Amino acid sequence: MKIIIINGPNLNLLGKREPEIYGNQSFEDYFSILKNKFAEIDLSYFQSNVEGEIINKIHEVGFECDAILLNAGGYTHTSVAISDAIAGVSTPVLEVHISNIYKREEFRHKSIISKECVGMISGLGLMGYELGLQYFLRTSTNL
Repeated sequence: MKIIIINGPNLNLLGKREPEIYGNQSFEDYFSILKNKFAEIDLSYFQSNVEGEIINKIHEVGFECDAILLNAGGYTHTSVAISDAIAGVSTPVLEVHISNIYKREEFRHKSIISKECVGMISGLGLMGYELGLQYFLRTSTNL
């Protein structure tokens, strides 16, 4: 099984940025843990602060990967283009958010990408990525 995690803007600052919301661990450190824990998955990771690069990556992997875990960061609430990219590929996408977007500012309560995703995990910290991988492993016969 081949799965990619795509993280959007500012997620390169995990471990440094607002630790009261996002915690103290860098995503790179967490990704190493995920790779060890899910050794049966061909797991890769991509992060960009640039909307077009995220779209290009979705296009690039959206017909060859078995699944995508996407944390679009702030683009979740603004990017019709990322939503269209998800709709345009055959690979299922699961939306992940580290923080509970519904406990934050009002503008974060609306996800433009959700309607194109198979589901959403929000507010469970970095564990949301692990739960997303478990979901895809358990449902892989339906992919």
